[in-house]
Amino acid sequence: MKRVLIAGIGNVLLGDDGVGPYVVRWLESAYSFDEGVVVEDLGTPALDFIDHIAGLDALIVVDSVENGQCPGSITLYRKPDLLRNAPAVRMDTHSPAITESLLAADVFFGMPPREVLLVGISAASYTAGCELGEAVKNAVETAARAVLAELDRLAVSYQKKHDASPSVWWAAAQAQPA
Repeated sequence: MKRVLIAGIGNVLLGDDGVGPYVVRWLESAYSFDEGVVVEDLGTPALDFIDHIAGLDALIVVDSVENGQCPGSITLYRKPDLLRNAPAVRMDTHSPAITESLLAADVFFGMPPREVLLVGISAASYTAGCELGEAVKNAVETAARAVLAELDRLAVSYQKKHDASPSVWWAAAQAQPA
């Protein structure tokens, strides 16, 4: 059994920064995963991220990125991409936590994740509010498909839930009248 973490990173109170948690909650509500797979909203981790990643077979991170692409664009970054740019270049608002934790997992524990994929969704706005911008919201399913494609590549099983109605609690709460 492979140990895999699908981690959504971001602050759901800051517009497009919440896309990582949005995608993982969407996946969690629509799919069931092998026993070794953990799907988790990690919020805005710092170096405590290492506690989540040491010893994994695979780490899949979903996060907003600032990479000069059009809002809603999906860019896939593999472990060498992240380590090559560490720590000098910030591809996303949480790069220091991701890259430094990867390095620390190797240096201090000798157990970095073997496989790493950052599914980056180009953001437009980090203004206060729980709503994703239209372009970023339209990219959620594409980002989720990228996660599922990575699981396929890793030979990790998942199944669509029969009663799947993908939803995200903060989006639903915002839609409710006060």
